[in-house]
Amino acid sequence: MATPDHLFALRNNFYLGAYQAAINNSDVQNLSEEDLIERDCLVYRSYIALGSYQLVINEIDSSQPTPLQAVKLLALYLSGPQNKETTISSLREWLSDAAIGNNPVLRLVAGTIFMHEQDYNEALKHTNTGGTMELHALNVQIFLKMHRSDYAEKQLKIMQQIDEDHTLTQLANAWLNLAVGGSKIHEASLIFDDFSEKFPSTGLILNGKAVCSMHMGQFEDAENFLLDALNKDAKDAETLANLIVCSLHLGKPSSRYLSQLKLSHPEHMLVKRISTAEENFDRAVQTVA
Repeated sequence: MATPDHLFALRNNFYLGAYQAAINNSDVQNLSEEDLIERDCLVYRSYIALGSYQLVINEIDSSQPTPLQAVKLLALYLSGPQNKETTISSLREWLSDAAIGNNPVLRLVAGTIFMHEQDYNEALKHTNTGGTMELHALNVQIFLKMHRSDYAEKQLKIMQQIDEDHTLTQLANAWLNLAVGGSKIHEASLIFDDFSEKFPSTGLILNGKAVCSMHMGQFEDAENFLLDALNKDAKDAETLANLIVCSLHLGKPSSRYLSQLKLSHPEHMLVKRISTAEENFDRAVQTVA
């Protein structure tokens, strides 16, 4: 007889971006030692997703097990550019340690950090062997960043063989459909619609629905989904970035969203691209002045 999965709801909240719900409902009874560690990792990762890096850094001390130490490394990395170099150095050291280097949470954190660094080959060194649904889902994301939807599809097939109905399998399927485009956009839209029927709408679900709507040319629908997402989290990077794009298509001003994105997420790809374009434009103006 299969043992009950006490962490199913907590995991699902985390995967779908309901981070505060994951934290609020984390007092789960009858957990094994292994489950307790996973529970704490999910709670601290939820705090990281909400931007509470310092709380995680303060609460996880050196006596904690490897998975929690790995989560602390992620918090340190994301807490500011001044910590990136030392964090990556520590990460490489831990990954080369035979005793802990193959820990799934450490490999997941390594993949996440190197993906942020846009060092996709290095990320795949640590994630490609899989082992957990999260590692497979991260592989799908990395391959899509590399514009290799063929490899992403192979990872998705592995996930479908393990559990076709798993939330991460469905999410990975939607990501791949969005990347492939065309008729696949409708399929992605159905997945996000299904999520919003089964679960409370989160920023992640609403952004998914909005991106599908934008691909289908339904920018007013997209704007409504995004404004709903903004009400849930006024500083969410993807919501702000998608609102900038959506507003431009609707012929509406986007400067306020851009200002918010620059303030809250100065390292965001859209901010960097706009800054580069502005610098190039200024240089071009000076050459003809």
